[in-house]
Amino acid sequence: MKQGMRFMPELPEVETVMRGLRARLEGRRIVRAEVRRPDLRFPLPPGLAARLTGAYVRDFRRRGKYILMRLDGGDSLLIHLGMSGRFVLRAPADTTLPEGHEPERHEHVSMMAEDGWIAALVDPRRFGMMDLVPTAAEDAHRLLSSMGPEPLEDAFCLSGLEKAFAGRRTAVKLALLDQRIVAGLGNIYVSEALFRAGINPLRAAGDLSRAELRRLIPAIRETLTEAIAAGGSSLRDYVQPDGELGYFQHAWKVYGRAGQPCEHCPGLSAGCQGIVQIVQGGRSTYFCPCTQQQAGKQAG
Repeated sequence: MKQGMRFMPELPEVETVMRGLRARLEGRRIVRAEVRRPDLRFPLPPGLAARLTGAYVRDFRRRGKYILMRLDGGDSLLIHLGMSGRFVLRAPADTTLPEGHEPERHEHVSMMAEDGWIAALVDPRRFGMMDLVPTAAEDAHRLLSSMGPEPLEDAFCLSGLEKAFAGRRTAVKLALLDQRIVAGLGNIYVSEALFRAGINPLRAAGDLSRAELRRLIPAIRETLTEAIAAGGSSLRDYVQPDGELGYFQHAWKVYGRAGQPCEHCPGLSAGCQGIVQIVQGGRSTYFCPCTQQQAGKQAG
């Protein structure tokens, strides 16, 4: 794996961040909020600090790669981390707001709970975003309204995936990255899931058999579940809210391992070229042509 690789936080990383925020903010009131710039990727909601200050945090929800923090006033704070966004959590003993606190560099939004814990969004590249949306209308928000089912929920099922893939000439790797088909999947975990399912990423989505789809769905779920348990994958920017690194990158089977043999193929000495790296849709795909044999028709 190349050091310093950059990637967009995917479902396991976002789930890990959400759980960290939930542990420190859920069931607590925000006694102080600070907003240090007017925008991130998009303009921040007017008066965001005032609207957060005094709000009681009811609960949290993740939708795809977005976090929703639900407040008692009927609004939800919609959060996307972007390429470099992360939350840091500071214990009461480490902070003295409002006196003596020096925010971390690129710390754009911070929220202090009634017990003194602070959750702060740090985003050097400012590709993240925050918005306020009525809780009752979360799924109607312009960024969420077209999303497909959550891959860890029952709505992500064989019949639904068959219908979504029917007639598609798009490569299955790219089809799974389409948030309208399934929510939250990203480059790393699609490559890993396709390897587990033994499916070549170049295959046309519409050519996959029912048997292959039956392998693919549990492969996606197992990959995501294991990654969440590991706290996600830590590369250049991502850390968990408590500052710990995720460690699922140590369990990658193919991603970032170009030129190495996979755990199933006979190896380079036996004529297998091992794991290769190609570009699909402007993103790197890693797979083993020997293990993930090209059955059926290749996507155009």
